[in-house]
Amino acid sequence: MVYTDAVIEDLPLIVEIYNSTIAGRLVTADTEPVTVASRENWFYAHTPDKHPLWMVHDEAKNVIGWASFQAFYGRPAYDATAEISIYLAPQQRGKGCGFKILQHCMAQAPSLNIKTLLGFIFAHNQPSLQLFAKAGFEEWAHLKNIAVMDGNEYSLKILGKRV
Repeated sequence: MVYTDAVIEDLPLIVEIYNSTIAGRLVTADTEPVTVASRENWFYAHTPDKHPLWMVHDEAKNVIGWASFQAFYGRPAYDATAEISIYLAPQQRGKGCGFKILQHCMAQAPSLNIKTLLGFIFAHNQPSLQLFAKAGFEEWAHLKNIAVMDGNEYSLKILGKRV
């Protein structure tokens, strides 16, 4: 896999991949598709030296997906903690790519001065929970029924790992 820092021209594809997960109610708490314009501030909040946003390609330059580190809670005392997000293009899901990307993210964390990685995962998202558990993440919190989508309540788990 090839990892490159995302550039603004990647944002439409990032949004397209993200939006492809919304209808399934498994990955994100957004309930309607987001726009490229609405994600610009989020895009610019990423920096290669601390909170990267990577595009992931195969050797033939086909897009596999993207991964990002985001600041946790926005306070200086948490600078060594980051929330990790991995989103795969629909045709790449279920092929083991997520685990390889997660391994890459964990390997890169120390060079970014990140000591703790967090994953915010819906409790009913078994594939993602299994992926993170396989990589050594542990459940650090269970927030019961805090999300409401389509009239149904969903719980959120926070998985963490020191790297």
